[in-house]
Amino acid sequence: MERVLIASSGEKATSVIVGLVKETYPNCQQAVVNTGSETRRSIAQNDYDAVLINSPLSDEYGHELAEHITQSTLSGCIMIVKAENSDEVSYSLEDYGVAVISKPINKKAFYDCLHLVNASRKRMLGLQKENIKLHKRLEELRTINRAKFALMQYLNFTETQAHRYLEKQAMDMRCTKLEVAKEVIKTYEP
Repeated sequence: MERVLIASSGEKATSVIVGLVKETYPNCQQAVVNTGSETRRSIAQNDYDAVLINSPLSDEYGHELAEHITQSTLSGCIMIVKAENSDEVSYSLEDYGVAVISKPINKKAFYDCLHLVNASRKRMLGLQKENIKLHKRLEELRTINRAKFALMQYLNFTETQAHRYLEKQAMDMRCTKLEVAKEVIKTYEP
């Protein structure tokens, strides 16, 4: 974990959280804000691996902020709440993937939660990377199919002939089928 944002209104609790994060990830950069509005501004301007919310903040409780963080960023989110509220808050935020820790903070539970959030974030980033790769491949296939359709429409090729033509051109020109497909589209589509 490289960057963490801590949203906490109380000085004593903030210093405890900062210390726990430093013990868990000694080289981690930490930023501290006091309010929900400051947190929203900060996450809009910067990327964080995790955002820790020590509830309540001076301008809001923090559960809506946690929802906002998980819906608008790739940051992991941990919300620290009073023990009597932890079950209710945990239940309301579980669909958003927000981890909830009760006060007083148990060191072992905090470390475990921080590591779990970090591992979950890494997995999510891997899935996002795979998703981008699949979208790119799908777009390539669409382009190739458009080129095949253009060949079928304007040169009366069958689909098999159009496919073979694109492959042969790519081989002869020592380029990809996608590049050939783009040239076909440029030639036949206005």
